[in-house]
Amino acid sequence: MNISEHFVADDASLRDVVSDAKNAQAYALDTEFHRERTYFPRLALVQLQWGRTNVLIDPLAVDPRGLADLLRGPGLAILHASQQDLEVLRYAVGDVPSRLFDTQLAAGFVGYSTPSLAALVQSQLKVTLSKGDRMTDWLRRPLTSSQCSYARSDVAHLEQLFERIRARLEELGRTTWVEEACEELRQRPWGESNPDDAWLRIKDARALKGTARGVAQALAAWRERRAMATNVPLRRVMSDMALLGIAQAAPQSTEELAHARGVDERYLGGSVAREILAAVRDGRERVVEVDTQSHEPLEKRLRPAVTLVTAWIGELARSAEIDPMLVATNRDIVALLAGGESRLSHGWRRDLVGRDIQRLLKGESGLSFDGDGRLRLIPAKDAEAQ
Repeated sequence: MNISEHFVADDASLRDVVSDAKNAQAYALDTEFHRERTYFPRLALVQLQWGRTNVLIDPLAVDPRGLADLLRGPGLAILHASQQDLEVLRYAVGDVPSRLFDTQLAAGFVGYSTPSLAALVQSQLKVTLSKGDRMTDWLRRPLTSSQCSYARSDVAHLEQLFERIRARLEELGRTTWVEEACEELRQRPWGESNPDDAWLRIKDARALKGTARGVAQALAAWRERRAMATNVPLRRVMSDMALLGIAQAAPQSTEELAHARGVDERYLGGSVAREILAAVRDGRERVVEVDTQSHEPLEKRLRPAVTLVTAWIGELARSAEIDPMLVATNRDIVALLAGGESRLSHGWRRDLVGRDIQRLLKGESGLSFDGDGRLRLIPAKDAEAQ
């Protein structure tokens, strides 16, 4: 099949591409981006293919918001491992596709476990993709022919993969399950998190006590806001070590700040030092309570049941050729067993395992080992007989 290849570096051409692609029932989409030197991801390239048209779009030369009309249109966007792409698109374009099919996610319903694009293309289409240079600088211009070839290949086979996987899903009766899973991913909330929760993402922060905990919360919130305002990585504003060191020392002057662990000269001058000390003062006044797993006693009581149900779900998922990681997390299982809100109570997860777990809880079913040492669900009367 002859492919028409284009490189879009002006807004008029982008409008033409969007106008064309909007007429397609489905289009393959991928992005290249960097976030090593910025707080927010920086979009470096957009790859599109529909039918026999393959397009590379340079977001450094055009306004990527021009893609919004395509994303909002009725076409099905086919992506692979789309989680980060969706975040990047929401930030750079202001929207995500109105309909989504993630080939990596869908492959988990037909016997794969989070396959790479190269592995899936090889397995399904018997095509070997070039590994390319994964460490390439996509922000450098001009792009080399090798970079362009590699980028185009990321979308070249997605429509074929979609057709293959969809056919298998239809055979297994799992099309609706994948649609639900892709929609769940598409609607996942993105965007800026609450700065007051930033300290919880720091290793060992939960072990802090008293004043140190309040200072860590206030200081991490300051760091988050400053990183967002200047669009630099968190570590460029302040390292985790320095933040924890300051939290434990709770300094009240520049001299005391200088003696905190991890603090160097960049923290001691001008507005930065003043802002740090202001955050420390704010933090010293805070009383921060941490949710230390309020259900811990309940979880401890449920631990044997959680272990057994987890093992059963794993066996069931593997025998059904579904990636167990897609079915349930430990949190999902604990929540359902504890009578709380759980993803296992809804949609395809309820169909696959949720109803059966509810029967276990009601004593209507039991779990037993078969002759091969595998767990199986049996009616309660059979469990009693055993």
